[in-house]
Amino acid sequence: MDGPWVGTWRPHPRRGPILAEFSTPGPKYWIPGTTGHISHDPTRDKAPAYTFRGAKGLVAESCSPGPRYYIHPSITKIGKYVPPSAHLIGRPKTKSEVTPGPSDYTTEKADKHVYSNAPVQSMVFRHKLTDAVQTPGPGAYTLPRLLGPNTVYTHASPCYSMRWKSMYNSCFQDLAKTPGPAAFAKVELDVYKKRAPKYTM
Repeated sequence: MDGPWVGTWRPHPRRGPILAEFSTPGPKYWIPGTTGHISHDPTRDKAPAYTFRGAKGLVAESCSPGPRYYIHPSITKIGKYVPPSAHLIGRPKTKSEVTPGPSDYTTEKADKHVYSNAPVQSMVFRHKLTDAVQTPGPGAYTLPRLLGPNTVYTHASPCYSMRWKSMYNSCFQDLAKTPGPAAFAKVELDVYKKRAPKYTM
């Protein structure tokens, strides 16, 4: 053994890095991050990411004329707005005709409609009846039937009739054919009453 005695401890190569070699709190923070897309923790869900894009470039041909054109304020989406106004036009030309004057009218008969007058009774002759005024009397009409199935212009009311009793295969057709009391079998008493006890030896 060379050199002075220093004890049983001897230096040996270390197995990994020590904390003094790092400027960070240590290897306990070496887990994948949960923000961003690069080196994201695969065990965690990624939140939606949004980016701000730049403005679109100018196109070669624009589809609108732009603000260089002046549109009158009276132009609306439904057409041109025109405020209400009065129009003055000339009098239409009429053909000159001879009209009656004020002295051509007689107003005496109209006074009873304007002024209060006493009632006046008058008698006149009866007007002669013409053939056009002659109307048929009540007996000149023939009304259709209202009862029975043979109506033409109206709905038929229900009709019911009573027929005689048919004698076909009836017991009253021949009284000799009707069964008598002896034609029926005797019904046992035990059918409709309580049966009495029976004893056998």
